[in-house]
Amino acid sequence: MDCLQDWPEPVVPVQSLSESGATAIPGRYIKPPSERPSSASAAFQNILAIPVVDLGRLSEGAPECRATMRAISDACRDWGFFQVVNHGVSHELMERIRELWRGFFHLPMEAKKSYANSPRTYEGYGSRLGVQKEAILDWGDYYFLQYLPPSAKDHDKWPSLPTLIRDTTEEYGSEMAKLCGILMKVLSVSLGLDVEFLHKAFGGDDVGACLRVNYYPKCPQPDLTLGISAHSDPGVLTVLLADDQVKGLQVRKGDAWITVHPVPHAFIIIIGDQIQVVSNATYKSVEHRAVVNAAEERLSLAFFCNPKSDLPLGPARELVTPNRPPLYQPMTYNEYRLYVRKNGPRGKTQVESLKAM
Repeated sequence: MDCLQDWPEPVVPVQSLSESGATAIPGRYIKPPSERPSSASAAFQNILAIPVVDLGRLSEGAPECRATMRAISDACRDWGFFQVVNHGVSHELMERIRELWRGFFHLPMEAKKSYANSPRTYEGYGSRLGVQKEAILDWGDYYFLQYLPPSAKDHDKWPSLPTLIRDTTEEYGSEMAKLCGILMKVLSVSLGLDVEFLHKAFGGDDVGACLRVNYYPKCPQPDLTLGISAHSDPGVLTVLLADDQVKGLQVRKGDAWITVHPVPHAFIIIIGDQIQVVSNATYKSVEHRAVVNAAEERLSLAFFCNPKSDLPLGPARELVTPNRPPLYQPMTYNEYRLYVRKNGPRGKTQVESLKAM
């Protein structure tokens, strides 16, 4: 853990680079040609229908409930993510939380820097992931904070401005935790397990949760960099409130990168690595990344539902058969996320490294 005490080099907020008026990005942000965004996937946009699920149908009746669960199961098998509408979260709260956090990133730089983070917990205002010296960086800033368990929450590490940002973030976190609880029940049943199986498997009332607010400033050379590099999320589920006016999220489908067109007032549900592990790869986590653009900034909020940090996790016994032996070796989430904190986003290399020999 010694390498996580501090950043290996001074941290430069990307927003300050964007606002400097420079017409070229520093070399530290230029990705290798194979990792740069391209328009090669554009032809797939009208061919592949990204799943959108109406959660309101879960309470309409048995046939509608079964159809909704089947749609979610298919999305988890084929895509690793889906969008949800009629999810029960007020549209007014969604707009309010987004505007308050946009207001935070528009505060003077010194006000934001007073919340600067370290790689030990990442909690606070930051501009890089991973602690490798001279690593190629992403074109984005963020704010990361803990929400669950309650003992991990420290409001002093949450920004106090704009006014009401703490109260609204608390309200939003409560709604996100409820939504994750519903989704875990649906995923449990759709896997043929008891309705409370995943909730208990990931730690019951001791599950973790955190919020990362992503801010992607304008970029003078968006074809050379990424807002966040390709990765899969290390936890259980991610509930993403994307910018429905400025597109930027891309997901990998086979060899193609597909740009997601967010439905207004929908959430994007992203399956994390721990679901892939516990389901014995019945459900797959999805590799995704963010692109940036020269004309507009973009902001998104990612609420991560995570397992209890010291609980060893492996494939559920109920999903292991002679024809499908356990695919992954058990590991605690503390051990698992240490890889990401050291190395930053690296595709799906972490979950693939857990495969049993």
